[in-house]
Amino acid sequence: MPLFLRQLRFELLKMFSRKRTYIGFGAFLGMEIIVLFLFNLPKPRAGFRDLIQQNGYGFQEYYSGLTLATLIVLSTATLLGSLYLSLVSGDLMAKEVEEGTMRMLLCRPISRLRISILKYASAVIYTFVLVAFIGLTALLAGLVYRHLGGLFVIDPLEGIFALVPPDRALRVYLEAIPLLALSMSTVSSIGFLFSCSNMKPATASIVTLSIVFVDFIFRGIPYFESLKPWFIATHLAAWMHIFEAYPPWWRIMEDYSYLLCLDFSCFILGSAIFLQRDLK
Repeated sequence: MPLFLRQLRFELLKMFSRKRTYIGFGAFLGMEIIVLFLFNLPKPRAGFRDLIQQNGYGFQEYYSGLTLATLIVLSTATLLGSLYLSLVSGDLMAKEVEEGTMRMLLCRPISRLRISILKYASAVIYTFVLVAFIGLTALLAGLVYRHLGGLFVIDPLEGIFALVPPDRALRVYLEAIPLLALSMSTVSSIGFLFSCSNMKPATASIVTLSIVFVDFIFRGIPYFESLKPWFIATHLAAWMHIFEAYPPWWRIMEDYSYLLCLDFSCFILGSAIFLQRDLK
């Protein structure tokens, strides 16, 4: 176990030594500033006020730093997160194979299966680090403008209209971030699968991103409402239901069971492909 942890630490050091690993962090900081600025313009703010007050709630109480932070995460995390997670996960195996460092690594007494496990574990850890960064910086950005207060969440596509009272708003927000990270790990898992295949790093990233984006597009088409449970994006949105007054835990558990099975399948298939590849 200590050897595995040292090897995992080495993989993380390699990952975080690449400049493109940090592109997502910088991009999200920029997007958070832009989204926060736009939400505080008079017209969007007036629309928010009308929406909250028409439902009988106080605007000053629910237009809070937590509400702004949640809006930032909802607006940026899933699509932008998919982009940067695809870039990083698509590099996992393919980049080392392309540069020839994988052959050197395999000269050492380490099995291909262990390499697969280390690479996949580092991708999942990166996913949680990136999402934690998004959630915490969005919260700090929201608190710069507003107080804590209550939390207001609306997502018409998911049928969510939730108002979380101030006494538990921060707790619910902090609980939602790990669930979002768990959802986004599926994108990293798909990227890992294609990175293990005989593809260039850029190709693996593009294929991963294409699958995720096409899935999002088809899921948003009203005519495919009956097929909604078959789309990955439907299950990726499970984390948002924690904001509801009575979270549908059975549905949340069902969605995450689907995602975890998909993650495991991507890992097994990707590892099997890597074990059979001729890297000479």
